[in-house]
Amino acid sequence: MHYINKKLLINKVSVNKIVKQIGTPSYVYSYNLLRENILKFKKNFKKINPLICFAVKANNNIKILNEISRLGLGADVVSMGELMAALKAKIDPKKIVFSGVGKTYEEIMFAVKKKILLINAESKSEIEVILKVAKKFNTRINIGLRLNPNVDALTIKEITTGKQINKFGLSDNEVIEFIKLYKNSKLVSIKCLSVHIGSQITSHIPYLKMLNAIQKIINKSNYSFEYIDLGGGMGINYGKNIKLLNYKKYADQILKFITKNNAKIIFEPGRSIVGNAGFLVSKIIYIKKTKKVNFIILDAGMNDLMRPALYKAYHRIIPAVKSRIKIFKRHDFVGPVCETTDKFLSVKSYQKLNEGDNVIICDVGAYGKVLSSNYNLRSKASEILIKNSKILRIKKKENLKTII
Repeated sequence: MHYINKKLLINKVSVNKIVKQIGTPSYVYSYNLLRENILKFKKNFKKINPLICFAVKANNNIKILNEISRLGLGADVVSMGELMAALKAKIDPKKIVFSGVGKTYEEIMFAVKKKILLINAESKSEIEVILKVAKKFNTRINIGLRLNPNVDALTIKEITTGKQINKFGLSDNEVIEFIKLYKNSKLVSIKCLSVHIGSQITSHIPYLKMLNAIQKIINKSNYSFEYIDLGGGMGINYGKNIKLLNYKKYADQILKFITKNNAKIIFEPGRSIVGNAGFLVSKIIYIKKTKKVNFIILDAGMNDLMRPALYKAYHRIIPAVKSRIKIFKRHDFVGPVCETTDKFLSVKSYQKLNEGDNVIICDVGAYGKVLSSNYNLRSKASEILIKNSKILRIKKKENLKTII
């Protein structure tokens, strides 16, 4: 993004032009940033040559998934819907892993029919269901065992997944027990040890602890896994100038790990691939001035972007047109939804704004549109992709009559 003559452009396309053509609120994605993020990720782990499976839960737009597939990535899915979306986007089934704690019999059966790479199991009950499906199809199903390493990801508590108090994964003893139980099974083949400790991780230390936990399991079980799935969770800069993950230190530790263990590494990045490539464009409906606060009321609400209400996530908000005039008064950017938590950002001062102006909420490519809802019976926003300076509508705004 950059300004020309005080007007904001995304990949050489004016935000005001986007609004005129598509309307607000609208999710806008930059193909250039998406591609750049994927190439950077590949470069950071070039020596490891991993299988990169994009976490579809971060963004499930079919066109975005198709572009990701064209750039060589697979998919990490957590539901039959996400698996269907990945397949529709022409992602190779042999590059798809199925994660999640609550896969149903129908979902597992669908995944087996589609001949995906792996189903990562998270409980004995789930393995028993997989065995039933294997019997039904008279086949041997490739599975992974998801380890809960009891590692603190040092991130927001609501998005940590690798501690014992979290619902995800198996304990050390369970993993070892299941290896003994099923290593010679004719119905399942344990191909992978999987782990995912959380999201928006900015330090390499939790990852090093995670690798140590994996190594202990390998040593105790004396089992050779074909794949080691290290999950994702790599954090991005949401505009607070935080210190980000040291990819070199992480990659160096993985290289040491794979010299001891001859296994293919799988990654499941989501936010680091698409997070900063997405923007939510919104119009100011009203400016409500009180003694202490200017409430900037937008046409986007918490139903469009849930993250700030869900776990106080921070997102920058920038104007579509720059002004030199600054108002030294608290500004609260809020939505129209009838909830006090329908609030995006509070700042001590901001440039002069007018009703009808457009603003852009930044870094919403991951967990933005996918978490949206019809709360207050509001339509979900449209989605567009800027590619080669062209505006491509990749999801229409919902029609209220159709919803009702």
